[in-house]
Amino acid sequence: MFSDKRFHQYSLRIVPKDVLSGLIVGVIAIPLGMAFAIASGVKPEYGIYTTIVAGILISLLGGSKYQIGGPTGAFIPILFGIVMTYGYENLLIAGFLAGIMLLFMGIFKLGSLIKFIPRPVTIGFTTGIAITIFTGQIASFLGLTGIKKHEEFINNVKEIVINMNSINFYSILIAVICLAVILLTPKIAPKVPGPLIGLMVSTIIATMFFPNQVATIGTAYGEIPSTLPKLQIPDLSLEMIITLLKPAFVIAMLGGIESLLSAVVADGMTNSKHNSNKELIGQGIANMITPLFGGIPATGAIARTATNIKNGAISPLSGIIHGVVVLLVLLFFAPFASYIPLASMAPILMVVAWNMSERKVFAHILKTKSTDSLVLVVTFLLTVFVNLTTAVEVGLVMAAVLFTKRMSDLMITAKALPNPMHKHAKVVSEMVSDSHDCPQISIYNVEGPLFFGAAQTFETSIMNTINYRPKILLLRMSRVPFMDTTGEANLASIVSHFSKNGIVIISGINEQPKNVLVSTGLYEVIGQEHFFEHTGDAIQFALSQLEQNKCLGCNHFVFKECKRLSASEVLDSSKQKLSATY
Repeated sequence: MFSDKRFHQYSLRIVPKDVLSGLIVGVIAIPLGMAFAIASGVKPEYGIYTTIVAGILISLLGGSKYQIGGPTGAFIPILFGIVMTYGYENLLIAGFLAGIMLLFMGIFKLGSLIKFIPRPVTIGFTTGIAITIFTGQIASFLGLTGIKKHEEFINNVKEIVINMNSINFYSILIAVICLAVILLTPKIAPKVPGPLIGLMVSTIIATMFFPNQVATIGTAYGEIPSTLPKLQIPDLSLEMIITLLKPAFVIAMLGGIESLLSAVVADGMTNSKHNSNKELIGQGIANMITPLFGGIPATGAIARTATNIKNGAISPLSGIIHGVVVLLVLLFFAPFASYIPLASMAPILMVVAWNMSERKVFAHILKTKSTDSLVLVVTFLLTVFVNLTTAVEVGLVMAAVLFTKRMSDLMITAKALPNPMHKHAKVVSEMVSDSHDCPQISIYNVEGPLFFGAAQTFETSIMNTINYRPKILLLRMSRVPFMDTTGEANLASIVSHFSKNGIVIISGINEQPKNVLVSTGLYEVIGQEHFFEHTGDAIQFALSQLEQNKCLGCNHFVFKECKRLSASEVLDSSKQKLSATY
């Protein structure tokens, strides 16, 4: 029926399942769309426009069968900051630019790179965003007046404290009623959308029993129009594009992360597999077109996607229907939205913030008391007290540095010798001592990635532990999985040092390090004949290169051949003495 692979084996027989799930998710998306828009500092109808346009396009063009797209809580601090700094019109331009970036990320197949963002970073900024959203709704929950909105968390908290004397107990009552309905609905009727019921019940009570006592969407933002806005091309200028590149990049990165995380969650719930690059292309196109209708940036919504699946969705048709449902509600019921109290919107976002806080995972990582815990806490604190951009940048740099430190700690360079007690005379570091070592052959076990973080330690370990000039330096490198050019440079330094008076031989080198040595020319410098697959062959070669006269008087006997070499030396010496006498 459809050429899209996501509609594979689709038939009209299963359309009702998509219709039902699309209807339910569409109903849930209406209050969320308005709430996210208000919290982002724009009019509530812009959230509705986003839900309609982006919701349909993401389902139609994305790479996941079950993805539900639209405005999300994760964007709130970002969008609010952009609106405060640049204004709503420039937010649309930033969203459009972010869409272009997402489109090219998908075209150039960068979807898989998202998985390299460490979990402590994503959990840290997600929890930080949740805290920001939750505290941002306290003023509306309490019905405070005279509140000035700020981009900084601390200043917003100060505003709440300063204006605490303006508490409106009618607002608190409405907020508590809405919150109670939201929390109780899933227990009483799991299939019924709690946020919508809470919104309706609290709005009816406020309108009937104490009208004009609480702020509403109508009093704060005016009446919501019952039509989509006309298509408008943003007024782009080179200067404005350059100015908005950084916020656009933040939107694109967060949108990409959020959408692909949502797609991964959907895969886990349905045992399916999404196309990450196609998903980014769909997200990009949606975010390029949505601003043309006045919509704010959108991404995959994890909670709505999960709800879509739980209600029996089979294909992207459910997401398309969800957008159509919101459109129909806008066309026929938009005027009624003006009566919704702002206090009713607050608990909806507070519950969203609570659910997205990842508190259990946060606590679990914190309990490990590891470097991940440090990355988590720093990212979280910077998200709350500075901004998301700085938090992600610092979190990623910290994670990279600490990972490099951990990898460098894995590098082991230890002197080793064969263990005669082992069946195959296994070469181990425990055998080396002052009284048991070979003056002419130095063997080193090299283990771990030989990269920029560990290369200096590797070179120093060898140079510092050899206070004499052995004839042969044997490096056992079978446990070196990776080598970069810094590691190659340090190895080259060792080769240059030892080649003046001896020979460097290598055993068990893996394909990737070997390719690096070949590409830099160091492989030829060492010599092909000095590379061995097995350590035993390398040792036999080393023994053949010994200066046998130096074995005279040696009682270390580290190799099984040592006694024979030592005995033949003594015998040859005796013959030479007898010859001189006679």
